[in-house]
Amino acid sequence: MPRAQRLASTPTIRDIAARAEVSVGTVSRALKGQTGLTEDTRVRVLQVAQAMGYDLSKLRPVKARRIGFLLHESHSNLASNPFYFPVLHGVEVACRNSGIAFTYSQVGALDTVPELIDLLEVDGLVCAGYWESGILAEIVRAGKPVVLVDHAAPGLPSVNTDNVSGAYQATQHLIATGRTRVAMLTGQAEHHSIRQRVEGYRQALSDAGRSPADEVIVRRLVDTDEGDRQAAAALLSRSPRPDAVFAYNDRSALAVLQECARRGLRVPEDVAVVGFDDITAASYSQPGLTTVAVDKEGLGREGVRLLLHPRPSERAQVVVPVRLVIRGSSRAGR
Repeated sequence: MPRAQRLASTPTIRDIAARAEVSVGTVSRALKGQTGLTEDTRVRVLQVAQAMGYDLSKLRPVKARRIGFLLHESHSNLASNPFYFPVLHGVEVACRNSGIAFTYSQVGALDTVPELIDLLEVDGLVCAGYWESGILAEIVRAGKPVVLVDHAAPGLPSVNTDNVSGAYQATQHLIATGRTRVAMLTGQAEHHSIRQRVEGYRQALSDAGRSPADEVIVRRLVDTDEGDRQAAAALLSRSPRPDAVFAYNDRSALAVLQECARRGLRVPEDVAVVGFDDITAASYSQPGLTTVAVDKEGLGREGVRLLLHPRPSERAQVVVPVRLVIRGSSRAGR
């Protein structure tokens, strides 16, 4: 068959590589949704393949018999479990529904990551939470397909909460209730989701016509209950005191509620409080905590789905929507 006729019917991977000016291996990785490419390269290859008439529906998902769920050791403490345990459960359920074995391991800075991954004998990895660049590079060098959950890094597919929108909704809600000094209690700036939540907070203030001088951001220094308490105390000790607090997660928001009680401040009359994540404890606090609900199990399920069945037209960054749940900590007027 002449080459021109073959191109008009069914282009090969070599044809796509020549048109896109990349290697055959790069085309193969892009079509299979594997790691090791920048997002721009992946998108360009898929666009060229589609323009040439390549049947993207023929793409085979990653074949896997066992998936590993990796969690950084800093997230494996009891304080982090209200968020990451449901994520892990979502991964487990998705693997079971796909007939795939599942294994879990926490990873620390002292671990020899490639050896650990070899020991797990997995065909793909879902890595949840914040990862230092060095550890993440070791994970990628192990050569397994990787999907990040609640984190993002160049060239790697990821699943994240709509952090910007959630923080925007939380801050906008506090502004709409008449609060004039809306502060934010935040955490480590290296974490992708925390940076995005700060962005949403600032955008809501800006859209409400407030200047950068109106921003009050206090950062929690230590990821412990005591660190949350200290940050809450520092925030409420400011003069003038904020009349509303948006906390980057529910743990910190609950610490603000406890500090308000210790100081004799009424919630929400004196200080309105909103959290993020909607962990179980949020609905049982007194008053109930207004928060941004995150489908934590959905994050895990989407991570497995993106690893096993990436959609050809889908960008490698999946965003899971959120919703604001209004409870007593912000509902009543003053």
